[in-house]
Amino acid sequence: MFKLESQSGKNYLIDPFFSMNPGCGDLATEEFTKSIDVVLLTHAHFDHTEGVNAFKDYNPNVQIIAQYELALLLMNEGFPNVMPLNFSGTLKTDDVSITMVPALHTSMYAELSDQAKYGGVAAGYVLEFTNDKTIYVSGDTGLTQEMKIISDLYQPQIALLSCSDVLTMGPREAEYAVRNLLDVDVVIPVHTFPNEKEAVRGDILKQLKEAFPIVEMMVGADQELAERLKDHKTKVVIFGFGETKIINC
Repeated sequence: MFKLESQSGKNYLIDPFFSMNPGCGDLATEEFTKSIDVVLLTHAHFDHTEGVNAFKDYNPNVQIIAQYELALLLMNEGFPNVMPLNFSGTLKTDDVSITMVPALHTSMYAELSDQAKYGGVAAGYVLEFTNDKTIYVSGDTGLTQEMKIISDLYQPQIALLSCSDVLTMGPREAEYAVRNLLDVDVVIPVHTFPNEKEAVRGDILKQLKEAFPIVEMMVGADQELAERLKDHKTKVVIFGFGETKIINC
């Protein structure tokens, strides 16, 4: 989950994940949800959509952007302000153009319950901020040649790039993407998990590891990607959980 703040002060939240997120403090609050102007969903898995329910309570009219099938599921659940996009479709606002781009990943909504539904095709986004940077949000993608087209056409300077392995591409694939497909100045590793010292909520991390032992395999992938790219022109910027940074490039 990332929050991007534009120069005009609008807040864009990518893949809200609150209750089962060991790196997240208590953000499912009225204050935080009301500070968000737009929610972007890359796909339907619980660790990317679980947090939308908090907006029903505190900020029900927030603009939600999602891939077509997932958007329809949310509309049917009573979310009033959902914008469906599909691949290469663009939504233009006052301070950003948001384009949906392909990602190579699966998608299922409410998959941990007995109400699981097909969630459409996973996606990524390109956010072209007015008089500011262009950001590529990969979502939970595997390695795909589509990244070259995204780089050539939209020319992002920053990539939020999945690299945890197991459920997304790993550091080896992310390194290849940066060296051969994405001409970006900064890459921010995403889909990372904290270790015991980094976890804001150790009890949640323990529960996650017990329920999903593969979580342990995805710790430290961001550091490995930084090591792999230490000789490359692209700078790897690693975010601590809950940390805010201004990215200059």
